[in-house]
Amino acid sequence: MPPTGTWWVYLLRCADGSLYTGITTDLERRLAEHNGDGPAGARYTRSRRPVQLAWCEAAASRSEASQREAAVKRLNRARKLALCASRP
Repeated sequence: MPPTGTWWVYLLRCADGSLYTGITTDLERRLAEHNGDGPAGARYTRSRRPVQLAWCEAAASRSEASQREAAVKRLNRARKLALCASRP
């Protein structure tokens, strides 16, 4: 289990095949929120449920996670799918 306070950058695969990128400190909670458990899910994923975790990467701080999130968002779809395929 990762240490408390670890930030995560993640990619979700939505039911329509699209990809969603975000950051969080609690992957399980955030995935549940994206799938409708609670009001905090992203507007983008509300109409594309269910979503599945496709890739994640730990970051040391919120700043590092935000920078990595921005870098992942700039990738084209093929590069994002390659990133997902690299997940162990």
